Amino acid sequence: MLSDSNRVTHVDKRFDDNVSDQQFSNHLFIRLVAKKKRFTNVDFKYSFFDSCYLRNCIFDSCDFTGCRFVGTNLDGSAFSGCRFEYATFERTGVDNDILSSGCPGHENLKMRFARSLRMNYQQLGDAKSVNKAIRVELQATEAHLNKAWRSNESYYRNKYRGYRRFQAFTEWTTFKALDVLWGNGESALKLVRAIVIALFVIAMVDAIVFKDPDQVDSYVQAVVETPQVFLGTISSTSYPRFCLTFISVFRLIVFGFLTAIIVKRFNRR
Repeated sequence: MLSDSNRVTHVDKRFDDNVSDQQFSNHLFIRLVAKKKRFTNVDFKYSFFDSCYLRNCIFDSCDFTGCRFVGTNLDGSAFSGCRFEYATFERTGVDNDILSSGCPGHENLKMRFARSLRMNYQQLGDAKSVNKAIRVELQATEAHLNKAWRSNESYYRNKYRGYRRFQAFTEWTTFKALDVLWGNGESALKLVRAIVIALFVIAMVDAIVFKDPDQVDSYVQAVVETPQVFLGTISSTSYPRFCLTFISVFRLIVFGFLTAIIVKRFNRR
């Protein structure tokens, strides 16, 4: 059975003064206006902000749990000690400082909060804020997956049991491996580092297995030849076919990762 949620609707209203210790829970604000106002300890839980103008305002210890911001202007507004659990943003202008001061404490909620802001900034074409949101989201995701299989907190142990705990461990392992390899698609520097390490390993194997490991020239020659073999500019006769095949496959994978990073970076602009 359904019952009325008793949501209060405000259309084309504005705040003329500062607000403190007020209740605006479960309200619908349409084209609400407030500029350079201070909101202190105001309860906005489960409220909907649609096409509102709340610019250069200060929100101190306000509760935005479950709120939804759509087409709202929050540029220049500052948030201190506010709660944003389960809050979502769409086409909303908000300074990316909120990612430093407004994230929920729990990692899973922080991950969802950062993801919502990432999608919001993508809609606005704000590449710098998108990158910051992604960094926060990845950090929260890693911490959440780590706690899912490792933490003794009651929340995780009640939710992740048996196979789900093993699945969380697998997801965390995969996440960490991809982070080391290429920063989960966000770090070209980590990808270059992985390539350098792989080339060094290949060169050492070449010098020890296919050349004379007692000669220093073998190591020098291997280090010089390996990048050329990797790029396909020369074909080493000392490498077995399966080694050359492995190097070719690795090269294709690395170039695919590099292309993905470049496309993602330019796509945000």
